[in-house]
This record gives sequence, structure tokens and C-alpha cells, in this order.
Amino acid sequence: MSLSKAITYNRHNWKDSSCPILCPSCLGENPNVRMIKERYDKNCKICTRPFTCFRWCPGMQMRFKKTEICQACARMKNVCQTCVLDLVYGLPTQVRDVAIMNANKSAARAAKNKTLIKLSRMAPYYTQNRSRICSFWLRGRCRRAEGCPYRHEKPHDPDEVLYSQNIRDRYYGNNDLVAEKMLHRVGLMPKLDVPLDKTISTLYVGNLSEQISEAELLNVFYPYGEIRSVTLVPRQSYAFVQYFNRSDAELAAERTFSKLSLKGRRLIIKWARTQQRPFPLNFNKNRRYAGEELSFGNGEIYIMPPGLKLRDLPPSLIPTSVYKQIVQR
Repeated sequence: MSLSKAITYNRHNWKDSSCPILCPSCLGENPNVRMIKERYDKNCKICTRPFTCFRWCPGMQMRFKKTEICQACARMKNVCQTCVLDLVYGLPTQVRDVAIMNANKSAARAAKNKTLIKLSRMAPYYTQNRSRICSFWLRGRCRRAEGCPYRHEKPHDPDEVLYSQNIRDRYYGNNDLVAEKMLHRVGLMPKLDVPLDKTISTLYVGNLSEQISEAELLNVFYPYGEIRSVTLVPRQSYAFVQYFNRSDAELAAERTFSKLSLKGRRLIIKWARTQQRPFPLNFNKNRRYAGEELSFGNGEIYIMPPGLKLRDLPPSLIPTSVYKQIVQR
């Protein structure tokens, strides 16, 4: 077989495409991106077959980026052709596969994976598109000054092992240094315990700015479910967001806990507490209290201040179980 026939035969396995598969972070902020398309310009770093390569600039003061793997390999793992991260969560494949495997072993298979939700990014990470650090500037020999297209700053840790990461390890999820670092961080992440009382559907939002308004809080929390009320306390810099459904409140707590920032402040998300409180250890049922008391069989009590009766409160501020006992009196 001649060399020309062999080349023609092998071209059937080459990959050609008209549009790349990219994540929002690699694509950049500009919706109108000019790309350079070169057919069979590079070999895929996974299957080593020639494929159509795309080059583009994500934005101002950003470095030019290009596709590293072919579309067939990208579709197989559902990853970006450039950064080789998952297209849905923006995570390494090893982190995604470990989280899904742990979710399948647990009883709640239908529920959304909490680990993926905690680790996934809420917005595109455009910082990864910055230009490289100028090696001449590190040695004190860069003469371009402000006209240098590279960054003039010191690296955080030049000896860090993450700088030796390669694409094949990230793609197959074997010995992925970034993934191991993220999985180790999962165990150290703070957790928000869901209250056992199913009637609680209110979230506490703290560390608010003084210029915040109820309408802005409504716009932030409304995508997770229908909101009953938003109570803002500007002097103490906190607010209460109450949902109609408990499931919507749980979804909002998972998506916003330790992730939500508003007007330059990281917000504190907690579950609101109920007004019920258990009996103290030294509680005596025969003892007379200064205010009116209302006890229950499950070990809970409501004590009103002196001079204030339960009938004086509006029904909206009284729990349903308490209000029924007042009506029966």
C-alpha cells in the first residue's frame, strides 16, 4: 500500500467540527467571540487523533486559548475541550464520579447530590483565563514595562504540586491533584443541619449591608421557590425569609449556604428557630409563673410576660397548635 493511500484511509478517523464544546469560563464574558478555525491542526491529547482546533481570546488582558481534546473525547466524559472540566458543575471528572458513586450507594438516589451542589461554582470563573506570569520579570530582565502582555506578579507557590497537573490524569480521573485537594476540602466544609421540625420554612440571613432592601433580597431568594414574606431588620443587619413550602426553603439553604455574596459581603445563612422551648430540668408543674402559661403533653411550654394574655396576640403570631387550645378554653 502506498503512503498516499494509507494517509487517505486514516483520515476517516480524523475529527472535524464546525463549533467547539466549551464551558462559560473558557468562552469568556464577551458574547461575540472571534475564533480561528484550523482543520486537523493538532492531535488530541487523549486519543492522539488529528482534530479541528479552535483559537480565541476570552477578553481584554486575557491569554489566547485553544481546544486541547477532540469532540468525541469531550462528549464521552461531558467535559470542556479546553479545561477538561465537567460542563454542568465545572468540577474535575474524579470529583464528579466520586460524588455520584457515593450518592448511588445512599438511600436518597432521587435527591440532588449535595456534594456536587456545594462544590460547583455559582458563576463562571474568568480568572483562569488570565495571562501567564512573565518569566523575564521574575528574573528582573523584562523591558516591556506596562506593554508586556504577561503578568508582573509573584506566583503564590511555585513549588506547589498542582502546577504539574496534566490533561490525561484530569480526563481519566486518575491521580488528579486538583480533585484530591477538593475532595479533602469536602470533609472540612461547614454543614447546615436541617431542623427536625417540618413546620420551619424560614431562613435567617445575616451580615447584610446597610443599603440592602427587601426587593433585592426577594430577587435573590425568589428563584428557589415562592416566598411568603421578607422581614428586614436594618439596624441589626439581618433578615428573615419565609417560604410557603419547606422543600423550597431546603433548596435555598443548600444553594446559598456559605456561597451567597451581596454587595461585597458574604451572607450568613441559617435556619430560623422556633418559639417553642422544652421544660427545664428543675421545672415544677405546680409552680405559679408570673405570666400566663400553656403546656403540652410533649414537654413544651409557652410563657407570656406579666400583663399580656395569649388572646391579645394576633392569630398570625401564635402557632396553630397553641391557637386551637386557646379557642377551646
